[in-house]
Amino acid sequence: MYPESLKNLIESFKMLPGIGEKTAERMAFFILDTDVENVEFFSESLMDVKNKIRKCTICNNFTDQEICPICANKNRNSDVLCIVEDSKKVIMFEKTAVFNGYYHIIDNLISPLDGINPEDIGLEKLLKRIKNENFKEVIIAVRPSIEGETTSLYI
Repeated sequence: MYPESLKNLIESFKMLPGIGEKTAERMAFFILDTDVENVEFFSESLMDVKNKIRKCTICNNFTDQEICPICANKNRNSDVLCIVEDSKKVIMFEKTAVFNGYYHIIDNLISPLDGINPEDIGLEKLLKRIKNENFKEVIIAVRPSIEGETTSLYI
């Protein structure tokens, strides 16, 4: 029904979470109708994210530098560390502007049923950081689930 390149674009959009057939079709037709400059910007943005974004060497947050802006900010409260499960949680906390300490992102939550054991979530790096930076308070802010409780208890 569709030309091959349009069909491939629709299938690519469908790979995104929450995007079904109809939405993918609307997005593909939008791309067809928009300026080449906008499509090039979109394409370059996708490639930049894949090629330039990496994990902060200190906290594991996403960054395009070796050290993320939060870890590089010496004006934050160095007494408090908040342990979270992913970068989305850091963004959520930062949007509320109520926490001014540092973060540490563990690689996952412990879930033996999914094959994720304590050695799989990067605890060595976390424990080394806590020891070296002498935090006075450590907050564990992970999902309130069996996996989150298990991870919190293990930490």
